[in-house]
Amino acid sequence: MPRTQKLLLVENVESLGIVGDIVNVRNGYARNFLLPRALATKPSDELIQQLQGKRAEAQKMLAEQRRMREGLSQKLQGVEIKLVRSCNDQGILYAAITQQDVSNELNAGGYAVKPRDVRINQVMKRIDTYEVHIRLDSDLDASVKVHVQADRKLDLHRDEPAAAPAAAEGAEGAAPADGEGRGEKKSKKGDKAAKGDAAPEAKAEKAEKGEGKFGGKAEKKAEAKPEKADKGEKKSKKA
Repeated sequence: MPRTQKLLLVENVESLGIVGDIVNVRNGYARNFLLPRALATKPSDELIQQLQGKRAEAQKMLAEQRRMREGLSQKLQGVEIKLVRSCNDQGILYAAITQQDVSNELNAGGYAVKPRDVRINQVMKRIDTYEVHIRLDSDLDASVKVHVQADRKLDLHRDEPAAAPAAAEGAEGAAPADGEGRGEKKSKKGDKAAKGDAAPEAKAEKAEKGEGKFGGKAEKKAEAKPEKADKGEKKSKKA
């Protein structure tokens, strides 16, 4: 089953065609929009002939609309508008400028521009001057300037004095931290050196203790030998 079908427009349909046009549309678009609203029907030679007069009127209307858009496009060239908005002290808006905002201001100045005709190519959320394009037709493009201004006098240097002392305090706090870090490293090295010096002393003490033990045993053995010699002499005298 084909996904599209041909229909005859019996009314003008924006972005699709004018009355009397035969268009190829998707089945869903035809079933859910065009046919229920009686904007199109199945084409036939008889209906096409009946719609000739209505089609001629639609063509005249389109030509008139085209002339109006051309004239509007020429008038818009070089136009400048001003939008006053609330913002913080850095010039950042609390809400970005939209197509509707630009359209409303242009309409207030006598330029019939729809929101969809406004082309915003960047986020407009700062106090600044922007270039915005107005696309009235595929080949009709006008450029206007939008001056976004604050609703009060801005204090752009308000946060700078507070930021400078904070930076100085941060720098002062960083220096002792480095010194303390180095002092800690030196103290660790000193502890290691002290441990290194203490090691030979500990070994010497152990050696002295060892000598004391062995020396004491030797002395006891030496004292025991004369006692045994005295006992031997006594035995010999008795004999």
